[in-house]
Amino acid sequence: MTAPTASGRRARWDAVVVGAGPNGLAAAIALARRGRSVLVREAAPAIGGGARSAALTLPGFVHDVCSAVHPLGIGSPFFERLPLADHGLRWAEPPVQLAHPLPDGPAAELHRSVPATAATLGPDGERYAAIVAPFAERWRELAPELLGPMVHLPRHPLLLGTFGLLALRSAAGLLEARFAGDAARAMLAGIAAHGTIPLTSAASLSFGLVLVLAGHAAGWPLVEGGTQRLTDALAAYLRTLGGEIEVGAPVRTLGELPPASLVFLDVTPRQLLALAGDRLPARYRRRLAGFRYGPGVFKVDWALSAPVPWRDPACARAGTVHLGGTLAEMVAAEAAVWRGEHPERPFVLLAQPTVADPSRAPAGHHVLWGYCHVPNGSTVDMTARIERRIEEFAPGFQDVVLARHSMAPAALEAYNANYVGGDIAGGANLLRQLVFRPLPGLSPYATPLDGVYLCSSSTPPGGGVHGMCGWHAVRAALGEER
Repeated sequence: MTAPTASGRRARWDAVVVGAGPNGLAAAIALARRGRSVLVREAAPAIGGGARSAALTLPGFVHDVCSAVHPLGIGSPFFERLPLADHGLRWAEPPVQLAHPLPDGPAAELHRSVPATAATLGPDGERYAAIVAPFAERWRELAPELLGPMVHLPRHPLLLGTFGLLALRSAAGLLEARFAGDAARAMLAGIAAHGTIPLTSAASLSFGLVLVLAGHAAGWPLVEGGTQRLTDALAAYLRTLGGEIEVGAPVRTLGELPPASLVFLDVTPRQLLALAGDRLPARYRRRLAGFRYGPGVFKVDWALSAPVPWRDPACARAGTVHLGGTLAEMVAAEAAVWRGEHPERPFVLLAQPTVADPSRAPAGHHVLWGYCHVPNGSTVDMTARIERRIEEFAPGFQDVVLARHSMAPAALEAYNANYVGGDIAGGANLLRQLVFRPLPGLSPYATPLDGVYLCSSSTPPGGGVHGMCGWHAVRAALGEER
């Protein structure tokens, strides 16, 4: 470790991290815990990337700007190693993890308990439990296998192989084959749609299975006080380890960075090309330029005078609500987005933070968070379509809206450069790019530049607030990856 100079500034760092999102902070913490000197450079005036909160509508209403619900945060094998509770992190768990209302019949509900969930799935309850329970019971063994490089030497090969036989199938194909009723099909399809790929695509089921298992094992909680509190806890812990963070410090080229033995980039391939320029081999640049980004999202936040007037009371107890109707409706809506279209009745993902955390709004008031998928770079305002979708399941919703704040893909990308075209996942999750993310190679984190590593959601395991991309990148750089 290099000591500070007489002026208090280090002449050289063991590592510099570009980007103070959850993965950048995780990389910095992983290094600092190993006794390395670490500097984090963040272009924005505040840290957090996709894990920030702000008063987007009215005074006293706290909204999560991007990420809000964190099944992979509370279930992260890296975060659980850290004393984040000592730095203010508190998880807020709703009475119902997720509700998926249906046009006819009661909503499907995801609970921590597998039997309680199965009880809401009608004739498919027993089959659901038979599929899910064996994996949920072994989440602590399975999570490290799933939340890392797809290609690796497994510690639990039989468990991982059994999971893979299911996960690599398309959501639509398996759900139609295994389940007879609308409830199980719809709930699992809605959860699988978090992967932002067509539900008929290979491996589309994998996203649903991982999130369902995390829900049973750890829940789908929010962060008490807003997602910013998670970011602040990570930063506070990093500082206790001696790490330093600079905000409002954009990096335009790698040459602008202070001397360091290692550099970790919490950026996507597009930003890597801009940062490294001609220092990268021509063939690598061409391959990196072919990295494919997925659909974007259109996001709306609402300040409400009262709870959402759900027709189905299960939705009023849920931290997350999926408005997609039946499996067939969601298959059609998500396929349309991939064709470059904007569905009139989009699949809408909602979070109700104040169900679990009343501190987010003045007494008696509420906040609501939601988005739908749109073609990458879309300029279409989807606010009215999203609100009509809510009204289908909550008549009178418009009457409780005090204020709203909408963000199209361009606004999301301006807020966080990693959200290219509004893609919040760091790149399309189609099978080849899911397995070899961002490119095929011996290490998904290494670049051709000596000592320079990627640690963003464009590397395994991909999108989500879990810090695993940063942790694995450090392990790869230090020769600890198996």
